[in-house]
Amino acid sequence: MKTFLRLLIFIGPLFSQAQITTPVVKANFGVDADLRANYFNGLITGSSDDWFNNGTAGTGRYVIDTTGAASIIAGYNSDVSPWPKRMATLYRGMSLPTFTVYNNRLWLDAIFVRDYHGTDTTVFTVASKNGESPAIWTPGIQAIPDKNDILDMFMHIRRAGPNTTDSLWMFGGISMDNVTGNRYFDFELYQTDIYYDRPSQKFYGYGPDLGHTSWKFDAAGNVIKPGDIILTGAFQSSTLTNIEARIWVSQADWSTVVPAAFNWSGLFDGGTPGAAYGYASIMPNTSGAFYTGLGSVNNAWSGPFGLVLQSNALQYSGGGPASTTNGKYVADQFIEFSVNLTKLGLDPVTTLGTDVCGTPFNRLVVKTRSSASFTADLKDFVAPTDLFLAPRAVAAADVPIFCDTVGVSLIQVQNPSGSSNYTWTTTDGHIVGPSSGVSITVDSPGTYIVTQRLAVGCNPYAYDTVTITRSSTCHTLDNNVLIFKGAINNNITKLDWTIAENKDVSYFEVERSFDGRFFDYVTRVAADPEESQSAAYSAYDDLSSMPVKPAVYYRLKLTKANGGISYSKIIRIPYGFIVTRVSIAPNPVHDMMQVSFNSLNNGIMELYLYDMSGKVVRKMRTDMQAGVNVVGIDNLSSLQNGMYLVVISTGKEIFRQKVVLAK
Repeated sequence: MKTFLRLLIFIGPLFSQAQITTPVVKANFGVDADLRANYFNGLITGSSDDWFNNGTAGTGRYVIDTTGAASIIAGYNSDVSPWPKRMATLYRGMSLPTFTVYNNRLWLDAIFVRDYHGTDTTVFTVASKNGESPAIWTPGIQAIPDKNDILDMFMHIRRAGPNTTDSLWMFGGISMDNVTGNRYFDFELYQTDIYYDRPSQKFYGYGPDLGHTSWKFDAAGNVIKPGDIILTGAFQSSTLTNIEARIWVSQADWSTVVPAAFNWSGLFDGGTPGAAYGYASIMPNTSGAFYTGLGSVNNAWSGPFGLVLQSNALQYSGGGPASTTNGKYVADQFIEFSVNLTKLGLDPVTTLGTDVCGTPFNRLVVKTRSSASFTADLKDFVAPTDLFLAPRAVAAADVPIFCDTVGVSLIQVQNPSGSSNYTWTTTDGHIVGPSSGVSITVDSPGTYIVTQRLAVGCNPYAYDTVTITRSSTCHTLDNNVLIFKGAINNNITKLDWTIAENKDVSYFEVERSFDGRFFDYVTRVAADPEESQSAAYSAYDDLSSMPVKPAVYYRLKLTKANGGISYSKIIRIPYGFIVTRVSIAPNPVHDMMQVSFNSLNNGIMELYLYDMSGKVVRKMRTDMQAGVNVVGIDNLSSLQNGMYLVVISTGKEIFRQKVVLAK
């Protein structure tokens, strides 16, 4: 009886006050099922933001980064059957840094993902349902019915202004292949770092409460911990008939708690009848619309990346005038919607009292369903994608050691985000001039700490520490050393280095340290007198009798032909049984990273680098030895900024580690 009464009370607002199916502008973003900035509902406005810009002038800005669009289209046009380029996925982030205030609106983040086409590699092959744990979903590779096939997915989060009191809006878009029938889709928002592992065809990193993260409440119904959210959409008879919001809760809380920020609206579905946890439908506790949405008109522009259909046919008009019909969406092929998360009670600022940089979730999974039922079979999906990940501050000093009684060093953030705020502090050093910004100047040894905030007034997001020391016996680093690298296998370190002017060097001394400060002599390598220019050298170091430490450091002491002495840069290699998983340095990475992993056996190692849509962007296969193996991956600056997953398979073991690319 309790559920029936809830239905009577709340089903009315669901349809009478919750939706708007005519074009609107929310938070200066056009919700009109059209992709063009400065253009709204068939007219040039010169002011509203949107997903892309096809040349219409105005103050409105495109939300999605369009880097490389022309080359991608050129690749599509040069593609030949079986269309490998057109079948591939595509990922782009926001055109501005995360948490940027633009035109007095706070842009939190945005993504655009092109799903796999043809024989789709991210579909549900056997019945899987909302409410089940991702652990028992059955993803795989197969063709998908065109009415369920996701072509592209869009998502953007912004505030209607720059302050905590401004409404938090989520804008979503999805294009599907077939437009003749009813279509049903889900935008599922996770608190955890859920990800899809394509080699094993399994989801990992889901929540602890039957595969999700549940919302928690205090006795007064206030939210004390946010959980997973799902927004389910139904597009029927050429109209977005419903956006239903649900949150993951325990059945006990759903039955007893009266929420303060929203209302239950009577529906609860778990993975099985009587499940302890499930998705419960919610509604705002005030009247008025909380979502808007509609489908595209015929010949609406499909964007700078074109549109690739399930058949791998390319629709692209080159971003020409609106009258151009080639490369356009057909009517209702693109569905767009918006949800006022503040009004719905899902704004972390209003529900939890966080700062303006509070985020409602961490990852997004977009899915399609076979029917309007929430528990209908799931069909297609776009693998989990990260959001709200600004690069975490990594700082370094240009002069880390003062050799004289006085010195000056510039300390700067190596991976600055344009929207972040950086402040510096020290308790035992001295900062010369301003103590805020991406860099500071110091004139004293000491420890310097940078605090990163995603925007002014936000809570700290990341910290990094730089230590400046003074040495009475330091020497200038030698720029003659072109390459210096090393690897540890079976407790044996192999060091390799290359120098440019071999004739200037008499011999090398290899030095080792376990703390990066105090070094001991290891061995001596004489310079080759037959080489006058560049030359390559190697040396070995047996660590079997050494203490087990997290890492070992090496440097080269160069004795010159003229008697002068200089040192190479220091390299750090993970060492010992502490290296039980993958270690990546640096992380965030700019162009080249060193991947270290500990293997129990000799054999073959396969390494894959995945973007968050599940696409393999780098791969390598090489021999490995038992112990710590170190491999380098370079030329990463050609990839898009964002989160990536390194997966190493040794045949018997699988290592996984996330890495952030921030150029």
